Amino acid sequence: MIELTDEMNRPSPDAVFGRNSVLEALRSGRPADSLLVASGERNGSVGQIIALCRDRGVTVKEVSPAKLDHLAGGGNHQGVVLMCAAREYADVDDIFALAERRGEAPFILLLDEVEDPHNLGAIIRTAEATGVHGIIIPKRRSASLTSAVAKSSSGALEYMPVARVSNLASTAEELKKRGVWLYGADMQGTDFKKQDFSGGVALIIGSEGRGISRLMREKCDFTVSIPMKGRVNSLNAAVAAGILMAEISSRR
Repeated sequence: MIELTDEMNRPSPDAVFGRNSVLEALRSGRPADSLLVASGERNGSVGQIIALCRDRGVTVKEVSPAKLDHLAGGGNHQGVVLMCAAREYADVDDIFALAERRGEAPFILLLDEVEDPHNLGAIIRTAEATGVHGIIIPKRRSASLTSAVAKSSSGALEYMPVARVSNLASTAEELKKRGVWLYGADMQGTDFKKQDFSGGVALIIGSEGRGISRLMREKCDFTVSIPMKGRVNSLNAAVAAGILMAEISSRR
């Protein structure tokens, strides 16, 4: 018989739980991804915790008590779990500032609902190696900067600015106003070898299953594809991003 370990009873390495612990984490300015609150829980200091999160722009989600039990490893979470980030998020302006310091046209990655943390970590690692100035992800329906992402990035997260925005489509419009061209990775696009990537570049990579959303595709100035010669007609999001980032980097 296989003996079960304590693995299932261990709290998530990204979780801070219990009302006092969560309050102190927020007051200290610790980077946070989201606050998970038991459905209907608003008693005592929970309202204060929610208010602090909203002031800091931390997403608040209602979940089942069973979800909190799992994240806390069976510990006394008192109805609240704060999911913390492995690194503080950057601002979009920080990304432009880095490009300016390097004397380069901006090279930015927009991830449209890439939800697998291992894909996000791998993308961060390749982005750092190919000279990307920063990555932009949405607050919702996206992997966040968890310990799993940090591990998958093999240390690259420490050097790669990652900004998290409420509205990716609005941010894409902002990038265009700042002189950056938007290139979407899409199977119906132009062969990436034939595409001009001069000037400021924002490469948009879509989700693992659906690709780029309709709204983000409409924001693109160009769409580019990677020709497939085998029987498999699509690539993992991290692999596709890596091929395109390497190509763009070689042209700069």
